[in-house]
Amino acid sequence: MLAPEIVMMSLKVAVIAVTVLLLASLVALARGNYRLHGRINMVFFVLTLAALGGLEVIARVLEPQMFDEFIAARQATGALNTHLMFSMPAALLLPFMLFTGLRHKRTAHIALAIIFSVLWAGTFITGVFFLPHH
Repeated sequence: MLAPEIVMMSLKVAVIAVTVLLLASLVALARGNYRLHGRINMVFFVLTLAALGGLEVIARVLEPQMFDEFIAARQATGALNTHLMFSMPAALLLPFMLFTGLRHKRTAHIALAIIFSVLWAGTFITGVFFLPHH
């Protein structure tokens, strides 16, 4: 049996790690290194989808009630719902961000990047600081 505390802490570490990658990507972009920006974003995309996929397997297949009980016991349903309001749209934007970046559709990519940045900031803040891990 998986311990929900370990899963939640692992997810928080993953969110922090990919956020560092995202910031490194923005530094590369600011320095004009578009190729590095794209490569870092590709790693960000793969790692984020891997974490989401792993979470879905754990939460829906291996231990379906684990998170429900964990969140309910800590009265964190509101925090989880707020987190999902940011994280779900951010995850849905990722493939479009990747597509517009790879196809050099600059205007669309920048517009999506602005929206994604707001959603990711909300994902980071709510996921790291408001969701329980103990």
